[in-house]
Amino acid sequence: MDKFFIETLGISPEIFSYVLLPLLIFIARIGDVSINTIRIIYVLGGRRVTATLLGFFESFIWLMAIRQIFEHLDNWICYVAYPAGFASGIFVGMIIEERIAYGKVIVRIITRKDVSQLIQYLNANQFRYTKVDAQGPDGPENLVFTVLERERLELMLYKLKDILPTAFYTVEKVNRATEVGTLSEETSRWSITTWLRSVIRQ
Repeated sequence: MDKFFIETLGISPEIFSYVLLPLLIFIARIGDVSINTIRIIYVLGGRRVTATLLGFFESFIWLMAIRQIFEHLDNWICYVAYPAGFASGIFVGMIIEERIAYGKVIVRIITRKDVSQLIQYLNANQFRYTKVDAQGPDGPENLVFTVLERERLELMLYKLKDILPTAFYTVEKVNRATEVGTLSEETSRWSITTWLRSVIRQ
């Protein structure tokens, strides 16, 4: 890579070593750490193919970055660029993950007030929910569970604060859920046995 930038592009060795190379390492680390953050999300969501492809590109970018580090052990700026890119990659990865808003979440709502207006909103937006009459330390309470796509969470919470501003709620990520209800879906794992069975059936 040194020859390409210095001989082909005509960049001076000093600029390459102390400016361009650390910048490339910094960008590479942002790329592979961001991919790693997103890959973990897809792993937890059971997206095997997507997670595998992301893992390939993550490892490839990391390998290119670490190779340049070992080829320029005397360049102290690279030692700064490497961890700086790692830290920045975590930040960028979290931003990307928030923008993707992949998966489903479960929202638990607890309130002593009437939830009829909230139920109407959930029905109007076709949110799956379960309402439970519960008992708290201060008397009877209403407990509402609902599962929805993460990308619709902010709108739902905005409406919840408008309808029941004093309600207590918690939000948890759901690994998997069926499309027709709120029961967790069993993880399906591929194995050689299932492959042989499919071949025999054919």
